[in-house]
Amino acid sequence: MIYIFTALKSEAQALVDKYKLQKNKIDNYTIFKNKDMVVIITGIGFINCSNSCEFILRNYKVNSDDVFINIGICGASQNYKIGELVEIGKIDFDNNSFILNKTIDKTITCIDYEAKDNRYDLVDMESYGFYKSLNSYKNIFIFKIVSDHFEPQTITKDKTKMLLFDKLDNILKKIVSHSRL
Repeated sequence: MIYIFTALKSEAQALVDKYKLQKNKIDNYTIFKNKDMVVIITGIGFINCSNSCEFILRNYKVNSDDVFINIGICGASQNYKIGELVEIGKIDFDNNSFILNKTIDKTITCIDYEAKDNRYDLVDMESYGFYKSLNSYKNIFIFKIVSDHFEPQTITKDKTKMLLFDKLDNILKKIVSHSRL
């Protein structure tokens, strides 16, 4: 099974539209699924993401061969183009670094507020919560799509959905061909 965690409904909507997923409400969570995939909207922030991961682990028959993916938008420096797909290898959080995949050189900084200045290379609000809850599994991946250059006010629901929709095939190809599978 592929478990995908998105912070925003507009991020999940790209997956729902592409893969014809069915909506379910379980407790306070919105989940979309088909026979191969479960998508959960975590809400914004690393605590919400961590809680959503724990919910999936408690409520689904997860096994060591399952794939866990955090997909979403991120802010980035001018080194990245809007719409660029970035696979994350390391997370910086609270003055600590956490290795997701040592063969991937991209680092994201996870913070608990919207970044409006360019002191980061890549930044999001969920990656650490995802890593914290799922790092004992072998098939965990973080893919971010650059949505802005530290101008969160420019992000719309439609832009978010379009940015993700355009990259879904590339993300799943990377997952299928990845050496940890």
